[in-house]
Amino acid sequence: MGTTQADLTRTAGKPIHCKAAVARKPGEPLVIEEVIVALPKVHEVRLKIICTSLCHSDVTFWKLKDFPGCFPRILGHEAFGVVESVGEDVHDLKEGDSVVPIFLPDCAQCIDCTSKKSNNCSKFEFKVSPWMLRDGTSRFTTVDGETLYHFLSVSSFAEYTVVDIANVTKIDPCVPPNRACLFSCGVSTGVGAALKSAKVEPGSTVVIFGLGAIGLAVAEGARISGVSRIIGVDINSDKFEIGKQFGVTDFVNSNSYGDKPISQVINEMTNGGGDYCFECVGMGKLVQEAYACCRKGWGKTIVVGVDKPGAELTFKSFDVLHLGKTLIGSLFGGLKPKSDIPLLVKRYLDKELQLDKFVTHEVSFQDINKAFDLLVEGKSLRCVVWMDK
Repeated sequence: MGTTQADLTRTAGKPIHCKAAVARKPGEPLVIEEVIVALPKVHEVRLKIICTSLCHSDVTFWKLKDFPGCFPRILGHEAFGVVESVGEDVHDLKEGDSVVPIFLPDCAQCIDCTSKKSNNCSKFEFKVSPWMLRDGTSRFTTVDGETLYHFLSVSSFAEYTVVDIANVTKIDPCVPPNRACLFSCGVSTGVGAALKSAKVEPGSTVVIFGLGAIGLAVAEGARISGVSRIIGVDINSDKFEIGKQFGVTDFVNSNSYGDKPISQVINEMTNGGGDYCFECVGMGKLVQEAYACCRKGWGKTIVVGVDKPGAELTFKSFDVLHLGKTLIGSLFGGLKPKSDIPLLVKRYLDKELQLDKFVTHEVSFQDINKAFDLLVEGKSLRCVVWMDK
């Protein structure tokens, strides 16, 4: 990784001047500039970012003109790093620890975090805030004193960042950095949605709406679970060849059936619907299509995609009562960051979970805007950005 204890000791105890890729205006290329990263405060750690990867959420908020979009901001939330220094009252992390920052807080103390039934921390409500978790301030400034906003409690498009301990999970240092960063968001979300939220069963039929990185991660989780059939639904036929690598057995191009509802196509293909239907795009009408093609009696529809704020869903009360289907949401795949991520890491180290096929590109930090271009153009699943290469 190129980081030694001497490197960490040299910077501890003082503000750090380093490079960050700053989003200054909606949709415009990030600007790599010198920033100052403050010392970590109580219950915080400062991380040296080794590599980061680009997620669609970064692109969404990069383009967003209205709040919760705000500028200037340091985006990025999928990353692998090393603890450079710790603030007061930090007991479970120390300098040199290998970690992944995760947008979803896990305080490990509240009723939700100590329950196996929830990953929605009640002490720190998840929200897209431009500030640090506890005190509502920033740890980033420019050399001219301008405040820079945080993103999803991580802000990994910088050589150093400050993160609350509720958003940091230790990870086995045996995992290569360019694979470890994938555990921060997308891959964990998809795999977790299949394994933990849906608890897909061997021999079942799975339907996935949207074969982006998260949809393919759902397929990977379903493959691990031993399902017999994975039907991928997308508007891009090229996704089928990619999907085969992740266990997708059938492909439906939703643009190929005219006015015929895709739910009807799926119901006919499966003789009554899928056992588990995952919506991984973030569109209300697709959630309703997924619900319409999950099997009556025991079918589950799992909402994984993030829709626009204020979007609503409409279902007939008669259908909800009489069809016996289940509709659930799956934020971060239902995973509890501090306890479930180590289990996924073990699956990777045991060669059960395959991560290599998710990384389609790798670039240097100086070329981070190329990573945005690749994702926007649909040419990459995950592009890893190396800070030192």
